[in-house]
Amino acid sequence: MPHAFHVLVKPAGAVCNLACRYCYFLSKADLYPGSRFRMPDGVLETYVRQLLEAQAGREVFVAWQGGEPTLMGLSFFRRSIELVEQHRKAGTDVRYTIQTNGVLLDDEWCEFFREHRFLVGLSLDGPRALHDVYRVDKHGRGTFDAVVHAARLLQHHRVDVNILACVHAASGDHPIDVYRFLRDEVGARFIQFIPIVERAAAGEAHNGEAATAWSVRPAQWAGFLTAIFDEWVRRDVGVVFVQQFDAALASWTGVSPGVCVLMETCGDAVALEHNGDLYCCDHFVDREYLLGNILQTPMPQLVASDRLRAFGDAKRDALPQYCRQCRVRFACRGECPKNRFVKTPDGEPGLNYLCEGYKAFFAHVGRPMRMMADLLRHDRAPAEIMWRLRREDEELRAAVRTAGRNQPCPCGSGRKVKQCHGR
Repeated sequence: MPHAFHVLVKPAGAVCNLACRYCYFLSKADLYPGSRFRMPDGVLETYVRQLLEAQAGREVFVAWQGGEPTLMGLSFFRRSIELVEQHRKAGTDVRYTIQTNGVLLDDEWCEFFREHRFLVGLSLDGPRALHDVYRVDKHGRGTFDAVVHAARLLQHHRVDVNILACVHAASGDHPIDVYRFLRDEVGARFIQFIPIVERAAAGEAHNGEAATAWSVRPAQWAGFLTAIFDEWVRRDVGVVFVQQFDAALASWTGVSPGVCVLMETCGDAVALEHNGDLYCCDHFVDREYLLGNILQTPMPQLVASDRLRAFGDAKRDALPQYCRQCRVRFACRGECPKNRFVKTPDGEPGLNYLCEGYKAFFAHVGRPMRMMADLLRHDRAPAEIMWRLRREDEELRAAVRTAGRNQPCPCGSGRKVKQCHGR
């Protein structure tokens, strides 16, 4: 039995009030034909009781996801709080999280979130022109105004918010526009960038690639993260927290990145459907990954099963040789198994679709990550890197100004000044 495990609960199943064109989960409704997609009170009570009884740590997370969980209404979540209070052990600190598109949020929802210290993951892909490409309602209309309104309401009520920004083919070429919008106009201080990657079905391949047309390309993903990192590391360290950068720094310091896709194995984050069915992972809600139903088999027993352990260990054990020899494997670890559907240069299957993007990004951030890791080892704040890099930038600009256009660039790239920083 793991010391702690995480459960993503889907009380409304795959049902959603939006029709985001890149959503992989809407089709999961086909697993339950004829269902009303509403978690009954008996399943809710069983989940809460089993979760609180099983967790060994003092801190327990109750995490709601979808589809769109707010479709259950506030009464459902008030009932969940009652059940937590009924079954919570003395000294246990229960933390609540919810992932939402924000469309249904109003003052009453926000007051509830604030009262019970919810961390709200709000989906917002960037400025209107980028957000509304794929995040649309059932009538094909953009949802930008409704989501920004939700962000303002949450801020007004002082609710903790984590912005979840999906990065897709349309937004992948506009990293700075996305980052500055979220940072400066929305006021986001915690941001998670989620790469949209979907394997193309027959006839859906884009330019001969294995991914759909709306999936972010590996080079786009690298350029997106790199451009934002270069701005963040010079002005926002310790002020804006980007999950990918925090996870990378953890890997460079030798501790767990805390993000499942960048950990060596899976299996400690399961998904619970509205009827009590428990699956190996949120990205593997399919019959072959069904562990059982918590009404028939206690959740702790399912989480401790050999089947789930084998699923989790396969992430590490199935890595291609190409990955095992990679210099940045310690930071990437093959990323999410759902994205491993391309072949290595020598033809071995199981390579992550975003591999080249991650390799480029981790290679780019290596030096500043080592600098920040060194600061931490000396009990100093990673934010000190900002003035160090700004000083280096000033020295480089001064050297470029005095160098001839045809001389080697002072940055050490090996290119001429006019082809490098002289531009």
